[in-house]
Amino acid sequence: MRRIRNLIGTLLLCLAPAPLLAAGTGEVTFIHVGDIHGHLIPRPNMREGDVTEGQMVGGLAYMYDEIQQIRKRHPNALLINTGDTVQGSAEALYTSGQALVDILNLFKIDAFVPGNWDYLYGTQRFRELFAGDKPLANWHALSANLYYSTLYEFPDTPYANQAGRRVLPPYMIKDVNGVRVGIIGLTADRGPQAVSTHVMDGFTMTPGEYELRAAIPLLRKKHHVDLVVLISERGLGPNLELADHIPGVDVVLSSDMHEETMHALVSKKNGTILFEEGQDGTLVGELTVKVVNGKMVSHQFEAHHITTKVNKPDPVIARKIEEIRSSFVKGPLFRPHSNPINGAVLRTPIDTVIGFTKTALHRSNFSDAKHNPAVIEGSSHDFLADAFRYGCHSDLGVVRGFRYGTHVAPGPIKLEDIYHFIPIGPQIGCGKISGDDIRWMLERGADYSLSSYVGWWGGGWILAFSGLTYDLDPGNEYGDRVSNIRIGNMPIDMEKYYSVGGYWYVDNPNMINRHKALQISVLKDADGGVLDGSDIVAHYLMMLPDHTVNTETGRVHLLKPLPAPIGKSKEIQPLAGVQRPDY
Repeated sequence: MRRIRNLIGTLLLCLAPAPLLAAGTGEVTFIHVGDIHGHLIPRPNMREGDVTEGQMVGGLAYMYDEIQQIRKRHPNALLINTGDTVQGSAEALYTSGQALVDILNLFKIDAFVPGNWDYLYGTQRFRELFAGDKPLANWHALSANLYYSTLYEFPDTPYANQAGRRVLPPYMIKDVNGVRVGIIGLTADRGPQAVSTHVMDGFTMTPGEYELRAAIPLLRKKHHVDLVVLISERGLGPNLELADHIPGVDVVLSSDMHEETMHALVSKKNGTILFEEGQDGTLVGELTVKVVNGKMVSHQFEAHHITTKVNKPDPVIARKIEEIRSSFVKGPLFRPHSNPINGAVLRTPIDTVIGFTKTALHRSNFSDAKHNPAVIEGSSHDFLADAFRYGCHSDLGVVRGFRYGTHVAPGPIKLEDIYHFIPIGPQIGCGKISGDDIRWMLERGADYSLSSYVGWWGGGWILAFSGLTYDLDPGNEYGDRVSNIRIGNMPIDMEKYYSVGGYWYVDNPNMINRHKALQISVLKDADGGVLDGSDIVAHYLMMLPDHTVNTETGRVHLLKPLPAPIGKSKEIQPLAGVQRPDY
């Protein structure tokens, strides 16, 4: 009988609910990087009015110096990378992202969420880098809103056995300084927009709202976390909407729109802290939050500019960068490289000077800039559109607006600068597009950047044209923003077909710059071989007098100023898309 009573007692103990974990109290520090875009070494900052204008900024060895300084102050700090990492340079492109993996594997990253450009090399390469039990990148990739396509969505999926499952874990839990931290990942809700439509074959993304709503109570109630952190590559504006409409998130580490939040935003509705780190590794965010009895009670945020003036290159990271770049730059170890996207061969060291510029080439000016606010226009994009127009001897050149890129100071232009502008493997196609289609290309581009509906933003800026000017009213609605379109100083003829040069991909042979065109021919070398878009730009520079470009901007005339940015940041977005009080 005693044995039976003991057995029953044991069973009752097993069936009794587990005791609740004590709510945590302590401090947690987050080190945030994002939108590195393949930049290994420092670049100049030519952004007008910036505090580091004219300085050399970024560079992974210099970034790591700052990270290590923060770790000395906060030994248990969590290093978070929020995506768009393995694309943006020749070194990244020609190694399908491996160059960045080899360097950043030394950083001891605690959590990573992929950005849309991290899918550039296709889904199989993505899986090699980030998914499975032994991914090449040891960054602990997360995403709650990335799935293998179902057979209904994509009957030809190469991942039929995984159909409908998540590609990556949706969240992780870390115990830091007595605080239980739940980290949820949301990747982008779109793949790369300027390349082949086949890049995302077999993968499906969702906006992430449903997954976030489901994850928060799971972490809070089942896993008893004290702090919920969202790492998201959906952009500051969309992330701010999520934070306002879905309670329960304490901190959002954001990427995508390349905002520099020198002062963290705070959601007025739910008290969520949000911030973002610009691009190219030029900024590192440091956030320390204090948690008392399972609730965040205070925070301290600091954005650290990474400059060669303030930071010193970490010797281990610097040696690794030198080793990786040795086969790309002048010297005995240089070798040809094959482009994984279009098959073109790199036969010229990327540190070769291929021309000169009289004006700074970039697309980064603040939203209140008097000339060329970046969401509207930039000298780098005008320069590229000019090159494509020249290569095709066409009426127009066109290039999609994009946030990644580099800055080139007045003076020499190196081949690697062009790869920072065009690191996505396009060829250049020459074709014909009607005036009416061109007008709607302009309207759609403006709407994707200036719509009052944040979820509609397309992730890029307004596309750039060569040979075309127009007026733009940012306050009008879709279909009525663009007026006074002129081509060759003549009003546009909606019924006429104009010759156009721009991005072309073999997977979409009837499109230029992802737009349907007629009578397309593709620029080739003298032997009929493949030419990368960077080759066309280099040839354009060679043909200019003194190999020197002096790009004329002002092709878009703003009829009204852009809406005021949120809070103290003079960033490009969010603009009017977020109708809220001052953050």
